[in-house]
Amino acid sequence: MAWYAYCITEKQAFPELLRHRKPIPLESVAGIQGNQVFLYPASDLAVIVSEYSPQESFNQKSAVDHARVIADCFKVSTVLPFRFGTVFTDDDSLRRSIRSNQRQFVTNIERLRGKAEMHLKVTLDDCCREQIHRYAATAVPNTGREYLSNLRETATLQRERQTKARAISVQMHRMFAPLAEEVTCKRTESGKMLLDIAHLIDHKCIERYQNKYSSASQAMKDCQMQLSGPWPPYHFVHRLTRSNAHSHAHPASA
Repeated sequence: MAWYAYCITEKQAFPELLRHRKPIPLESVAGIQGNQVFLYPASDLAVIVSEYSPQESFNQKSAVDHARVIADCFKVSTVLPFRFGTVFTDDDSLRRSIRSNQRQFVTNIERLRGKAEMHLKVTLDDCCREQIHRYAATAVPNTGREYLSNLRETATLQRERQTKARAISVQMHRMFAPLAEEVTCKRTESGKMLLDIAHLIDHKCIERYQNKYSSASQAMKDCQMQLSGPWPPYHFVHRLTRSNAHSHAHPASA
């Protein structure tokens, strides 16, 4: 029997599992393709899975269902999410993977217990967009000196862009004081700069965090901000060893 994996959680969060050594249904939770979700016991841990057939194909709805199952489990326990598309080929491969990574999983659960992820998207004007486009549109320089000068000017503007993004990131960190953070920066199709910020916070601080967001969004007039969460700690989970699992979308993580 192949198993589709959603997340790892604590067995003690599901008292009905303490009397069983075999997978039992997680009532009222449907997985990908509407499949029944099971609690799969593994020492002090439980793996949230559903049966998987190679004939099943994944789509956008499958990804939504994957996230929904993890979110439902997150309501009652600390979770270590798997990447969308993670499949264990049989019981032995699932057990081997959990057993060989158990110490890491237990450590992560201890580290993330009582914590949640808040997700900020901060959009701001690209301070260097017009200048860089102007250099790019310039005709090929007549001399090597002109070419080198253009390279230096472009590099300087790129550093200015990075400096501005870093300054906003630091400002966000000071405002929200997260336990940990993951930040990425990219340019949008409209030429804006987008900072994608994940903050790890104590679950009991969610309301305070939301209040800080309200204040920050009013104070930072030159930025557009969007907040979502609380989410399971997707960005703060160490990668799972892939020796016994394969993925149809991304490598497994937990």
